[in-house]
This record gives sequence, structure tokens and C-alpha cells, in this order.
Amino acid sequence: MIPSDGARPVTVLAPRLNALLARMEAIEARLLEAVPPPELAALMKERGRIAPVVALVHEHRRLLQEIEDARGLAADPAFAALAEETRARAEQELPQLESRLVAQFLEEADAGPEGVILEVRAGTGGEEAALFAGELVRMYVRACERHGLQVEVLDESGRSMGGVREAVLSVAGAGAWKLLRFESGGHRVQRVPATEAAGRVHTSAATVAVLPEASAAEIVIADADLRIEAFRSSGPGGQNVNKTSTAIRITHIPTGLAVSCQDEKSQSRNKDRALKVLRARLLDQEEQRLHAARTHARRVLIGSGDRSERIRTYNFPQDRVTDHRIGASFHALPSIMEGDFDDIVAALAASETAERLKRIALGEA
Repeated sequence: MIPSDGARPVTVLAPRLNALLARMEAIEARLLEAVPPPELAALMKERGRIAPVVALVHEHRRLLQEIEDARGLAADPAFAALAEETRARAEQELPQLESRLVAQFLEEADAGPEGVILEVRAGTGGEEAALFAGELVRMYVRACERHGLQVEVLDESGRSMGGVREAVLSVAGAGAWKLLRFESGGHRVQRVPATEAAGRVHTSAATVAVLPEASAAEIVIADADLRIEAFRSSGPGGQNVNKTSTAIRITHIPTGLAVSCQDEKSQSRNKDRALKVLRARLLDQEEQRLHAARTHARRVLIGSGDRSERIRTYNFPQDRVTDHRIGASFHALPSIMEGDFDDIVAALAASETAERLKRIALGEA
């Protein structure tokens, strides 16, 4: 067992780390048996996911044992000097190893889905808000490209002069959730628009929603619960760009959620894309319902989960991005708008880790 020796983060996590060791033992035992192919694949995937954490737990236990053994040898004059040297070295390595262990455990727990739906919508501010929304879309696409993630535009509307009223993207690849999970909320921009003759700073806004992509197995939708309508795709200015009705609008009758997709020339392809977005929104709706029922679990870094709350301000005149959830400001705004916002994600993750450890210690998570 991992010992309880204070209020260090690794001690707070000790019960969960011990449970992880037990789970690895159970997996190893099961793999020695005749396992059906589907279960074998699932076990191997789980084993690969938790193996890095388990390896660090074993290394942590070895280091603690080394310290204990050195303290026992210190009473023997013949080994006192060697024991002291061994103990000092191990105790010096311990904090760094514990930091790696806690970070690896929380990263594994937060791996999230390998696909997310990213929605960006222009808010208050007219054409300037649409321009800002378009720049946010570009920022996220660049960030995903930097991290080797695949981006697909599922739907886009209201594009003009480089701006966009609404864009729905699918982001796929390991690390998609880790990169984008803090982005849901209201994003505010302060700058002088290109159309402003008097040089006054305007404030505009856009909203971002990041939804875990749900599979057909996770969200089962009955055909009878869907109303599917076909219509002609429209381009800038509202003119029809297709002579046939290839665009699709799907309404989930029980909840009233409606999704439309018109980017593809194929009606079946648009239907598949619309269903993908609908599943993600239904999954998000269910998760929001569960979060509302467990109010104590909502007192976390990212706030109440209300996407209308302002989470970040982009101040162009002062070359500053401020994340209001942690009260931290970051400069080099042009680089951030090019998709290099890793420092913001790291700061948010560190703050969330500290908050989560507090809740774990209090038995709230």
C-alpha cells in the first residue's frame, strides 16, 4: 500500500493509486486466460493507458523503501555514512517523482475522448463580433494543426469579409480534449475595428462550446424521435447555391434540439454530419443535467458551466489576453491568435489540479 504520511498530493491520491494497482493486477490475471477478441482489445487498451501511472507508483514505492532501509542502516557505524548518502539522494529525488506521479495520474484521468465538437458563434458586436468569431476559428484550427489533430468543418454559416456567424468543427486525435476542454465560455475582444474612423476601442464577443463527441453506442437515437427535413444550401447573401435539396435539418423531437448541415453536396453525408453534432449536444445536455444534480461537483475551476459567462478577454491595444477564471494575463497576443496558447492551457490545468486535489482530500470528488 502507498503510505499516508502527510497532506502531500500523492498522499491525497493514495487510495486511488492503490485501486489502480489492483486494477492492473486484475487485468494481468485476466490476460492469462482465454479472452474473447473484443474483451482482449479493450483490456490491452486499458492496460496501455494506465501502465505509465502504474510504473511511477512502483518507482515511488521503491524510493520510499530505499529511504526506510537507509534509516535502518544508519544505526550501524559501519554503514552510517553510506546510509546517510543514500537517504539524502532518495529524499532529494522524491518530490520530483511525486510531482510526475500526480501529474501523470491526473493526465490519465483527464485524457477524455479522442474526438470533440467545437462550436464558435458570434455574439454581441455586429460585424466585428463575426470577424472575431472567424479569428477564433482560425486560432483553434492552427492550434489543432500544431498538435497534430485532424479538423473537419461540419457546418458554417454567415461567412463574409473573413468573419463567421457560426462554425461547427470536428476535432479528432489523442489530446483533442486536453487541448480544448477549457475553451467553453464567453470570449471578449477589445480593439479598434478596421472600420472605426475615430480610433475608438470597441468591445465585441463570441461564445465557444466544446462538446465530447458521442458515439452511436453512447447516445442511441430512435428514428421515431427525429424529424428530418431537406432544403437547398445557401451561400453569402442567402442565395441558393444548389438546385437540389442536399442540406439537412434534423430536429430531436423529445428535446427540441435542432441541427442543420449544408457543407457537403451529398444529402447522406450532410445527414451523417448533422447526426454527429446532435449526438454530441445530447451527450452534453445529459452531462449538464447530471452536473446540476451534483452542485458540489460544479465548484471547480471552470465555474458553473454556464457558457454565457465571460471566461477570457483579448485586449489588442495592450497586447494582453486575460483568463478571468484564474486571474492571469498573458502577452504575445499575435502568437496566441496563431494558435500558440499552450501556456494558457498549462496554467488552467495547474490551477484545476490544485482545486481537484483539495476536493479529493475533502472527499468531494
